[in-house]
Amino acid sequence: MKKRILCALMILALTASASGCGQQAARSSDSVKTDTVTNGVTADTKGAEFGETAAEDYGGDDIAFDGFAAAEATTTRGASTATATAGATADTFGDSATARATSKKATDDKAESKTVESEVELPEAGQLTAGEWNDNENWGFFSNLVNSEKISFPSFGIYPNNRTAVTVKDKDGSAVVNARVVLLDGDGNTLWSAVTNKEGIAYLFNQTKTPAVSVEVESGGKKQSYKLNDSKSNEQGAKNTDTSDLEVTFDGKGELYKNTDIMFIVDSTGSMGDEMLFLQSEFTEITKAVGTENTRYSVNFYRDEGDEYVTKCSDFTTDIKSLQKTLNSEEAAGGGDYPEAVAEILKETVFDGGWKDDSVKLAFLIFDAPPHSGTDNTIVKTVEEAAKKGIRIIPIVASDSDRDTELFGRALSITTGGDYVFLTDDSGIGNSHTEPIIGSYEVRKLYDIIIDIIKDYKQ
Repeated sequence: MKKRILCALMILALTASASGCGQQAARSSDSVKTDTVTNGVTADTKGAEFGETAAEDYGGDDIAFDGFAAAEATTTRGASTATATAGATADTFGDSATARATSKKATDDKAESKTVESEVELPEAGQLTAGEWNDNENWGFFSNLVNSEKISFPSFGIYPNNRTAVTVKDKDGSAVVNARVVLLDGDGNTLWSAVTNKEGIAYLFNQTKTPAVSVEVESGGKKQSYKLNDSKSNEQGAKNTDTSDLEVTFDGKGELYKNTDIMFIVDSTGSMGDEMLFLQSEFTEITKAVGTENTRYSVNFYRDEGDEYVTKCSDFTTDIKSLQKTLNSEEAAGGGDYPEAVAEILKETVFDGGWKDDSVKLAFLIFDAPPHSGTDNTIVKTVEEAAKKGIRIIPIVASDSDRDTELFGRALSITTGGDYVFLTDDSGIGNSHTEPIIGSYEVRKLYDIIIDIIKDYKQ
């Protein structure tokens, strides 16, 4: 819903500057500009121009409400803060402060000034735009990218290109859902384990140099083994080695899960302000659209070493009000270097997240930076555990991410049987977003994409 606020804007003499890597001044100018307004008061600005309204942008470089003029905006990887003063001249500013919306009218005790009434239109919630892609469902496209070396792996130890897709059907030709499928070598050692989806498909990945020779399917207390048609070796570092996919007939039925566990894992460092606002604004509406019957939710946050916290996790619950309160208490802050504690939060939420055994499991990872180097072993073991439990990791990649972050997100979604989601520039909110190397896609509201993904995986 659009809200309109009647505000009193005062044009003041302000001097502003911004510095540092990735920072820029709001509506910056190299020269000092002078604008005359209704009451004849002149405003000299450097780094900020003021016209009839002091600020229009949401989540961008400047924000002003009810007589507050944004004088300085510092942007670091998409994190925007603004220093503002009301009714006074500011020559210098200390560390950047956040200009908050208030209903207070500014007055100047030292100089007469006439307020100019105008209407400031707050942006609607839920305006972030995104695209969606599924590499497992576009495997030929993905394989061609790998084979032509347009993209390459591993990504933090993950080799998503060494895939065997196993489709399990019963004797009537119906999909066997939630069956455990295990990829085995010649000695019967487990190379990968996954759970079939609604279509009865399990995606298996060989992360070793040992050839995979068979698969084992287990459901309802029954277990059957099948030989692969082609047991080629999946050498690490090789181009896409197409171990033949397999369709098997299983002497048994699958088990539909009535329960659904939905987890949000959020990078809460300073660059994630827009994405945090999105989830804070839309979380309750998402739960209303999806429902809470047999459905639990969890919200979890992470930053990095040296910040206020590294990980902050919560239990699954159906208490939406409590989760909304938890969400609203968080702010985007901290960070500093580019990588964040992704490995740490994934390990904690996958291994100790409190997932039900008999549930459809979805984990939305909202982030804009990759893990730290040296965490490959943790990442690989965590992804293997997620696939074994049937946790579908759905990355949502935010602004200012790089190609390594994209490939890491796609590796997560491929190996756990999830979808890959990425924000786009179409909303005009936040900094630029990296265009992924994928096929054609539809730009939609992020809100709609999340709801559709949940409904698509629920049984």
